[in-house]
Amino acid sequence: MQSALVCQDISLWRRGWDGSQRAVLKNVSAVFKSGQISIISGLTGAGKSTLLHILAGLLRPSQGQVLADSRPVSRWNTAHRDRWRRKVGVVFQHPRLLNELTVLENVILPLLPRIRSLSRLRRCGNEALAKLGIAHLAGQPGFTLSGGEQQRVAIARAIASQPEILIADEPTAHQDAAGAAAIMRCFIACRRPATITIVAAHDARLLAYGGFADRQFELANGCLKALP
Repeated sequence: MQSALVCQDISLWRRGWDGSQRAVLKNVSAVFKSGQISIISGLTGAGKSTLLHILAGLLRPSQGQVLADSRPVSRWNTAHRDRWRRKVGVVFQHPRLLNELTVLENVILPLLPRIRSLSRLRRCGNEALAKLGIAHLAGQPGFTLSGGEQQRVAIARAIASQPEILIADEPTAHQDAAGAAAIMRCFIACRRPATITIVAAHDARLLAYGGFADRQFELANGCLKALP
């Protein structure tokens, strides 16, 4: 059975310094289906990150709701929503690694509440790193990595738990051609029938890479539209 993450008339307003309200998102409605990679493109400042944060349960919309398999997750209380978020892997624009930990420790840290076996933790972490072509970095401290390497470690951290929903914000922003290709191959490899993958990007390489995106949306002036 195909699952879906659904936006129903999502709007979000922010208050300006003068007390006025500005609409960041306006009546956004969309269906993101499992087994597909959906790309949301748009200019910097269009609201892509805000929409991803709402889809990931990190931000509440001012209006409308997010449904996960027909359940109104955006309306749940914090504790209930946090339990649901264990099914969600998020790649932020900034890697947010802990510099004093090794690469492998950064990847497995979010798994600690769910996996008690150290050998299994290491296996999951190393498998995720291998998918990004950076298994050789496992023992290095976070502060020794380049920006592109940190970004790939952050992606490995998000996929290590094999999330049902994978959300990525500009995942190739700091990558050269080889790094971007490795990330796209990884996302394609993670495209399982039960996995919903949503990527926000204005990187033309993602849009042009054959076989990567199943659906494409464009966000402009707070409004989202599906592209043919």
